[in-house]
Amino acid sequence: MALTDPTGVATASSRRRALTRRRVRSVAGTVLSLALTLLGLLLVTFIIGRVMPIDPVLKVVGDRATQAQYDAAYVAMGLDQPLIVQFLSYVGDVLRGDFGRSISTGQLVAQDIARVFPATFELAALGTFIGVVIGVPLGVIAAARRGGVIDQVARVVALVGYSMPIFWLGLMGLLIFYGMLGWVGGPGRQGIIYDGMVPSVTGMILVDSLIAGDWGAFRDAFSHIILPASLLGYYSLAYISRMTRSFMLEQLSAEYITTARVKGLSERAVIWGHAFRNIAIPLVTVIALSFGSLLEGSVLTEIIFSWPGLGSYITRGLLSGDMNAVLGGTVVVGVCFVVLNLFSDILYRFLDPRST
Repeated sequence: MALTDPTGVATASSRRRALTRRRVRSVAGTVLSLALTLLGLLLVTFIIGRVMPIDPVLKVVGDRATQAQYDAAYVAMGLDQPLIVQFLSYVGDVLRGDFGRSISTGQLVAQDIARVFPATFELAALGTFIGVVIGVPLGVIAAARRGGVIDQVARVVALVGYSMPIFWLGLMGLLIFYGMLGWVGGPGRQGIIYDGMVPSVTGMILVDSLIAGDWGAFRDAFSHIILPASLLGYYSLAYISRMTRSFMLEQLSAEYITTARVKGLSERAVIWGHAFRNIAIPLVTVIALSFGSLLEGSVLTEIIFSWPGLGSYITRGLLSGDMNAVLGGTVVVGVCFVVLNLFSDILYRFLDPRST
C-alpha cells in the first residue's frame, strides 16, 4: 500500500498558490501601467490643445460672430469650467470614443479616423513586412560573417537608412520608378479607373480587392502601394537589421554557442537553431516598435504620395487649425503604441516561460 507524503503535497500546493499570486500581481501591474500610460497620454494631448495659439471658439463660430455668439459657444464648449473639470470631461469623451467634430470635414473625428486609419495601417503593415523579411536575415548573416562583405553591406544599408531624408527618397522614387520607368503606379491608393470600384469591407484596398475577387484592382492597388511601402520598409529594415546583428553578436559570443560547435553541430544549426531562437524574444519588441514608428512616422510619405491616411489627416488638421482632428489622431497613434507594447509584453511572456 502506497503512502502519501503530506509534506510534498503541501509544498506543491504552496508552489501553485505562489505562482498564481505572481501571475495576478503581474497582470495587475500590467493593467495599472497601461492605465497610467493612457492617462498620461490624454494629459499631454489635453495640454497641447490648451497651449496651442488657436482659439477653438473662433474656429467654430467664425471671426464674424458677435460677442454674444462667442460667449454662448464658449460656455457650450465647457471652456468656462476649471481645467480639472475640463480634463475629466475630455477623458470621459475619449473613453467613449468621442473626439469631437472636425471643423475641416464637418464630420465626427472618430468617423474620419475610422475612414483614414486603414490606409495607414495597410501601408505600415506592408512596410514592416518588407523590413522583417529582409532585415532579419540580413542582420543574422551579417553577425555570422562579421567583418565580411555582407556585414559591410548591412552596416552601409543601416547607415544610409538613418541618414537619407525620406522626402528626398520619395521624390526620387517617383521620378525614377514612376516618371521615367513607369514600373509603379503614381500618387494615391488607386488609379482613376478603379477608384471607388472595390466595395469597402476592411478599408484596406489590397484586402478588399481580394475579397471582391477583382484582380485588376488588386494589381492596380499593389502598383500604387509598393513604392511608399518599400521606402518605409527600407527604414524599418535599417533598424531591424542593426538590432538583429547586435543581438546575434551577443549570442554568438556566449559559451553555449562554443559548446554547440565543439559537439559538432553544423554552423546552420548553431546560428538558426540556437542563437536565433534566443534573440526571438527581444526581436519581437523591436518589430513591434518598428511597426508603431511607421504608423506615426509615415506623415511625410503620405504627403509625398498623396496617401489618404492618418498622417495626412493630422497634417491637414494642423494646417487648418482643426485641433479636434489633430488631438484625435494623436491619441489614436499613442494608443497604438501602448497596445503594441502590451502585445509584445504578452508575447514575450508566452515565448519565455521564465518571465511568469
